[in-house]
Amino acid sequence: IIINGDMSIAQRATSVSSHSSDSYTTVDRWKTRVNGQGVWTVSQSTDTPSGQGFANSLKWDCTTADASPAVGDFLVHEQKFEGQNLQYLKYGTSSAESLTLSFWVKSNKTGAYTVGFYSAGNNKHIESSYTINSADTWEKKTVTFSGDTASALANDNSEELKLWFWLGAGSNFSSGTHATTWSSYAQANVLVDNQVNLADSTSNDWYVTGIQLEAGTTASEFEFLPVDVNLGRCQRYCFSEPAGDAYHVIMNGFNPNTSLFIGIKQLPVPMRAEPSITTSGSWQ
Repeated sequence: IIINGDMSIAQRATSVSSHSSDSYTTVDRWKTRVNGQGVWTVSQSTDTPSGQGFANSLKWDCTTADASPAVGDFLVHEQKFEGQNLQYLKYGTSSAESLTLSFWVKSNKTGAYTVGFYSAGNNKHIESSYTINSADTWEKKTVTFSGDTASALANDNSEELKLWFWLGAGSNFSSGTHATTWSSYAQANVLVDNQVNLADSTSNDWYVTGIQLEAGTTASEFEFLPVDVNLGRCQRYCFSEPAGDAYHVIMNGFNPNTSLFIGIKQLPVPMRAEPSITTSGSWQ
């Protein structure tokens, strides 16, 4: 279910400093959400678990600490999924499939972390936890979540489910009871007890790679995809023209007047929805 779980595709950038926003930054499909809790460098790293076949990981590196976050602050590493890709999970029926998440993680900050899912169409959530036991050591984690037998997922291209890794948050997210079964979303019930605050020191970092999500109650070995397949799956959501050339043809077209250019841009794959366009540099 995960796209780019090996962190190998990074069309936007390979490193972004002074990151303090709720946005996509570097590695494709992974949203690095910062809301008031520290400042970060987010990068595609070559630090990976030895002998596992990974070439890249994604790294969060704290550059401005926040040891006392405000009540609504948060740090989340997130990926969203289209409902039409999840119908085989059979949510909303008595046959709803469990989901098993496996990943490799490393941090100097040991302790308890929260990981879970939010069902956007149904406004429900479920969380669990994992523990980083040894500082600065790659560890493989496996977590299984029950299927939601009560609420179906829409069969369209909308965001119906998202996976979120919590790296810290304010007290608004931890004042209730940690939701370990599918429940109506309550902000207070998200975090596990004793959730780590990764933002409490500029010495802190967090690496992740090999994120795999599959139906069932057991984790299989990570499925490495050819780069063209992996890139094509990412390009459904973001397509970047190659940069670096002094002169690069973006599209062919014509100028009907001095203030308008009309052209046709061929996209490599069908995109999820009508895209917005961001440009840089000079156009001629």
